[in-house]
Amino acid sequence: MAAREATDDSAVVLSNLPATPQQRHLVLALAVVLLAAVAAVAPYASTPLQRLDSFIPALEATIFVNDLITSILLFAQYSIIPSRALLALAGGYLFTGLIAIPHALTFPGAFAPQGLFGTGLQTAVWLYFFWHLGSPAAVLAYAVLKDGGGRYDGEHRSPAGAIVGCAAAVVALVGALTWLAIFQEWLLPPFFADNVQHIRTLWNTAIPLILLLGAAALVMLWRRRRSVLDYWLMLVICAQLSEQMLVAVLNSARFTLGFYSGRVFSLITSIIVLSVLLAETTRLYTRLARSNMILERERNSKLLNVEAITASLAHEVRQPLTAIATNGSAALRFLKRMPPDIEDARTSLNAIVSDCRRASAVFDGIRALFRAPDHTAVPVDVNDLTLEVLRSLRQELRKHRVVARSSLNADLPPVDGNRSQLQQVVVNLIHNAVEAMDAVPAGKRVLQVTTDHYGDGAIVVSVQDSGPGIDPDRLDTIFDAFVTTKSFGMGLGLAICRMIIERHGGELTAQSDGKSGALFQFILPKAAAGAVAAETG
Repeated sequence: MAAREATDDSAVVLSNLPATPQQRHLVLALAVVLLAAVAAVAPYASTPLQRLDSFIPALEATIFVNDLITSILLFAQYSIIPSRALLALAGGYLFTGLIAIPHALTFPGAFAPQGLFGTGLQTAVWLYFFWHLGSPAAVLAYAVLKDGGGRYDGEHRSPAGAIVGCAAAVVALVGALTWLAIFQEWLLPPFFADNVQHIRTLWNTAIPLILLLGAAALVMLWRRRRSVLDYWLMLVICAQLSEQMLVAVLNSARFTLGFYSGRVFSLITSIIVLSVLLAETTRLYTRLARSNMILERERNSKLLNVEAITASLAHEVRQPLTAIATNGSAALRFLKRMPPDIEDARTSLNAIVSDCRRASAVFDGIRALFRAPDHTAVPVDVNDLTLEVLRSLRQELRKHRVVARSSLNADLPPVDGNRSQLQQVVVNLIHNAVEAMDAVPAGKRVLQVTTDHYGDGAIVVSVQDSGPGIDPDRLDTIFDAFVTTKSFGMGLGLAICRMIIERHGGELTAQSDGKSGALFQFILPKAAAGAVAAETG
């Protein structure tokens, strides 16, 4: 298997997540607090305090739990983005968590006067040395591997296999070092000079090695300091260096102020990355949950759009199809007469052809409606368009016993637009008016269609009915999608009309007192003089 390439998923792991200015400032502030604490304790680091044998077991049990959880979370991060750097860091935290167990068990006075397992004077201090050497070494390995790419490119190993292998290697290493410190103590040079537990010269060699590794890790992290994890690991190293200063450099014995204070810094190092991992994991989970909600909403919105488009097609095509069926039935009746009424049949068939063209125009108009706006508009004669719609709907008007009256201003200039879409608007408004008047007696069904100038640069088209009107409280919502006053309506016709008019730079409005009909008006800007000249030229 080829090496894995970086993907967008890298943004969900702390080793690749960019640090925010607030996070950088927080790390800097905490580092200053650590340095201030060291400076405050330093003059009194060698001050003897009461021996508290339960301190080490309680402290290191907490460290064990913290580091174990941290390693698990880092292994989980590695399973998302297999990076050798993350694997090394996770292994390092597993190492420090596990080696704290034998250190606590063998610490003199914690569980037995000389420690468990028959350990000697040097066992606990050697385990302490291994522990505190491994921690900066793991951070240094993380920094070096990350700078070098550090991507997992094993040919046959999965991330799970790498995690198991790393964990097994760490357990084996901890076991070997524990065996060496307990059962082969004679192979290791002594740290303590006597039972008073004062440090020998070897301590002056071991501690600088720990400090050197920590400083190297800090320098490597400082050179890169790009991700959230990098910044917080710098704070971890600062806490580790502070611990060594208090425990070994400024102090030479156990159970002093420096001894206790240093162990507190050790606890801080185990808490820092765990806290960051938990906080960032929670934040990322929140972001993921929010993203899932947005995706679900978008999916539902897309389904809703599909329903809207389908419903609008059915809504708009049903009208010409009804007219086609009506005219087809009339043509058949005319042809069955003896002799056949050829002229009336021809008129009905011509109406069918016109309705077929109108149905085709509906498809063209809706297709244009749901794509990017067409800026290649042509001049449209609104009077001619209105008369064409009234002619195409005459059968429907007759069927519903509606008296249609028109008052069209002969001097009306053309408008720029899509003819089929504007025709669709007029058809919808007239069709809605006709349906609204079904609620009043046949003799009172009057449809009034007018066109006129609107100021100096626009025209207005009005469609007024004599139906029961619209509740004034609902006038603000009738143009919203899926809002309808009809028991069988989809609530799309007026929404589509408004969208069309607005795309033409106009405005569609409705007026009604809720008692004596409704008035729908749309205003459109006049066509540009150049466009009209090109059309007529």
